[in-house]
Amino acid sequence: MKMEEVKEIGGQILEVLLLYLGEARVKVNDLCAGLEAWQVIALSVGVTLITVWFINFLFHPLYSLKDRIKATVFRIVRSLPPVKKYIKKQLDETIVSMSKHAFALEAGDHYIKSLPAKGSTEDEVIARINKKYKTLDKVDWAGGKVSGTVYSGTDDLSRLCARVYEDFAWSNPLHVDVFPSVRRMEAEVIAMCLKMFNGGQRSCGVMTSGGTESILMAVLAARQIAYARGVEYPEIIAGDSVHAAFDKAAFYYRMKLIHVPVHPITRKVNVKAMRKKINKNTCMLVGSAPCFNAGVIDPIEDIAKLGVKYNIPVHVDCCLGGFIVPFLKKAGFDVPPFDFMVKGVTSISADTHKYGFAPKGSSVILYSDRKYRENQFFVAPDWTGGIYATSTIAGSRAGAIIAACWATLMYIGEEGYVKSTKQIVDTAKYIEDGCRKIPGIYVMGKPDTSVVAIASNDIDIFRLYGDLTKCGWSLNSLQFPSSFHLCVTIRQCADGVADEFLQDVRTCAAEIMKNPSEKASGSAALYGASQGIPDRSLVTDISKAYLDVWFSTDVYDENDKVKVEANGTH
Repeated sequence: MKMEEVKEIGGQILEVLLLYLGEARVKVNDLCAGLEAWQVIALSVGVTLITVWFINFLFHPLYSLKDRIKATVFRIVRSLPPVKKYIKKQLDETIVSMSKHAFALEAGDHYIKSLPAKGSTEDEVIARINKKYKTLDKVDWAGGKVSGTVYSGTDDLSRLCARVYEDFAWSNPLHVDVFPSVRRMEAEVIAMCLKMFNGGQRSCGVMTSGGTESILMAVLAARQIAYARGVEYPEIIAGDSVHAAFDKAAFYYRMKLIHVPVHPITRKVNVKAMRKKINKNTCMLVGSAPCFNAGVIDPIEDIAKLGVKYNIPVHVDCCLGGFIVPFLKKAGFDVPPFDFMVKGVTSISADTHKYGFAPKGSSVILYSDRKYRENQFFVAPDWTGGIYATSTIAGSRAGAIIAACWATLMYIGEEGYVKSTKQIVDTAKYIEDGCRKIPGIYVMGKPDTSVVAIASNDIDIFRLYGDLTKCGWSLNSLQFPSSFHLCVTIRQCADGVADEFLQDVRTCAAEIMKNPSEKASGSAALYGASQGIPDRSLVTDISKAYLDVWFSTDVYDENDKVKVEANGTH
């Protein structure tokens, strides 16, 4: 087509458009003919505001239209007086029940609610702890009947950490000029972890208080990078199996977390689905190594390729497997690429207080380059108290935790971690193989590390969960799909523990299979029932009530009334 023809056609289109615009102008003038100037202005402003509201309602940057409609409908229903009264009654009863049973004190005991008039001696304090507090801990974690939770706790390591903690009890890495020893220990812990994850010359990191804070820091860094390129509402894309700490990060930072499905059999994230969700607002892609629920490692290489292609930071959540996955190969197991050797991986979170065996309260967030880490730093240059700068959420931190972590890593060493990895993964695979042979249940996915998740197509899995709880096991209940898992630690590697678990599963499952259609009862039934509640805000309210009870010092009488103590306080 010649240029002259293009110009002629363009001129014709323009002429038609001007004609329609002219007709529209005449109609608008006719409509406004009887209106005063102020009415025209008010009408224009009103229509503009309604239009903007409607567009925001349809295309909210954080919540989908479907979710907001559901939330609105449930909120209206819950606001109806009879419904509102019923829900309040049920919540109040739940709070009383949890207070009386979940955290019940011994008969005649009471909470301390004010400072003692006079201080106690050291012996008196220890005696009270032994008599009134340690006796509350009934679960046998030392005997290996607890999933995860305590990953070591051996006597020798406890003694070492206690000695180190005593020496550094009053240290605070915020004051590096006063405690340079702790600064050096922290730097060395980070360097050791970077070596484990094959960090390069510019790789770096920071110690945090735990896996959640490590994830919060990584997400914050990604958000700030997105802000710098003009993204107003950054989005994270992760699998359904990703840890809830990413939901917390999105909640704290006003971001959108987009979940993509995992494969129903392998339990690994669907990378194709992840690719389809990428848009101009995407600030982070997430893979787990391994995921919490089923213990499988996501296809990190494929996720990282997306990150490279679209220039998006890729985070590997290795909080659970931080001190197992790096040693799998040396322990004789296959392991897919997952660390900084994979092009595109920009950050890794790893907990030193899990399979690193350090005391609780320590983790690391690692970056492939310092340009990422600087985005998690906070600086207040104009504070009247001086320039205030911190590397993590906390200002003051417990130097003793850092020192105990450093001491643990030095005490165990690479050889020790390779040995513990082999013990733990061998035990997990032994339990996995045993569970696969038990009728009525199946193992979710193909675990790569230390977690064995159990589900069923034949029975209410929470019946089995409840029966195992009665046998003394403290396991992790899971949902979507209904299941539970055993996170194997060094405690389950002791002689006879794995066999005892398998025998209990066999016995309980065989008994349940006699009447497979029967549903779970008691507290075990709550886990299954909660998944069927369409209004998830109800589950949220119950969970918040449970958290409230954590901090309650109320004691209830036989009539479910709060006892009033002699001093008149509750």
